[in-house]
Amino acid sequence: MFAVIKTGGKQYRVATDDVIKIERIAGEAGDTVAFDNVLMLASEGNTTVGAPLVDGAKVTGELVEQARGEKIIVFKKKRRKNYRRTNGHRQELSIVRITDISGPGAKKAAAPKKKAAAEKTEENAAEPTTVVDTAAESSDS
Repeated sequence: MFAVIKTGGKQYRVATDDVIKIERIAGEAGDTVAFDNVLMLASEGNTTVGAPLVDGAKVTGELVEQARGEKIIVFKKKRRKNYRRTNGHRQELSIVRITDISGPGAKKAAAPKKKAAAEKTEENAAEPTTVVDTAAESSDS
């Protein structure tokens, strides 16, 4: 299952447990982040495309850390005019781990299995079953 979300003016294709680098959002490491701008949901052949957003869809994630990207050098020059300018830029980034994707058509989280129910089925499988021949009983009477 995956979703396409929009944040920071860009679109990202995300799935559960993906780690993405996005433009900085407010918060500290360990905070929970929710993305409501879900453009598309896809699950087991079922695809829901929003117009422009999917109603009721939500992607949640955990903010891993706030970081900065690599330094980019911006150099401008005009030949024969003695014009040169150099600038540097480092983008502020947030690193987010996607924890859950929910919405219409999303796969429901499986309920945890109960240990007692599993033990009962194992006990029933170990017991021999008795087969009663109803045809023999009905012919006797």
